[in-house]
Amino acid sequence: MINKIAASVEEAVGPVADGATIMVGGFGTAGIPNELLEGLMRVLEQGSARNLVVVNNNAGNGETGLAALLKTGRVRKVVCSFPRQVDSQIFDALYRSGQIELELVPQGNLAERIRAAGAGIGAFFSPTAYGTELARNPDGSQRETREINGRMHVLEHPIHADLALIRAERGDRWGNLTYRKAARNFGPVMAMAARRTVASVHEVVELGQLDPETVVTPGIFVSQVVQVPRVQTQGGGFKA
Repeated sequence: MINKIAASVEEAVGPVADGATIMVGGFGTAGIPNELLEGLMRVLEQGSARNLVVVNNNAGNGETGLAALLKTGRVRKVVCSFPRQVDSQIFDALYRSGQIELELVPQGNLAERIRAAGAGIGAFFSPTAYGTELARNPDGSQRETREINGRMHVLEHPIHADLALIRAERGDRWGNLTYRKAARNFGPVMAMAARRTVASVHEVVELGQLDPETVVTPGIFVSQVVQVPRVQTQGGGFKA
């Protein structure tokens, strides 16, 4: 019997290898799997994994979640499109002191590079970064370019991950997932691009309760599902 429901966050996240690439869902503060990030840090405390590469839309907020993970010193590199905001002081301090690397990727390219990994696409051309510093490799060399329909494009490669941590709304024991509004963001493409995908959900339902037409991430892309409580905000509402 297929049952992907984990008894705890730590069990769902499982062991993490040194140098692993970890995708983390979320857009700003919407849809960030904070409970999974906290579980990941507890797992890391029990092992020796370091030199992690984190792929996310931004580089953490305040002192919790992704920012807290960066503060552990176990992350070697961040791949994101929006590393700086008012409360991204942890990443900012680490980057300025040379303790962490940054690969800056335009947001559309980031989403497409992740999607390409899940779709099995070897590489694709995009016009977005042409003529900018983002069209260079980490060693400073120029990346491959090509003129297509009179416009110059830069070759972009897929981003694969060893582990994806995403947040959904509802799930069943087969791993089928639905999302809530803006919390959906990068979750579906990250689930397809990782060798292992762990999803937190606020509600676990019986098989057949999810309308197949509303399932965004089929269970074939999900390794583990763990239920977490919904967090109520100070205003009385709930986080997306």
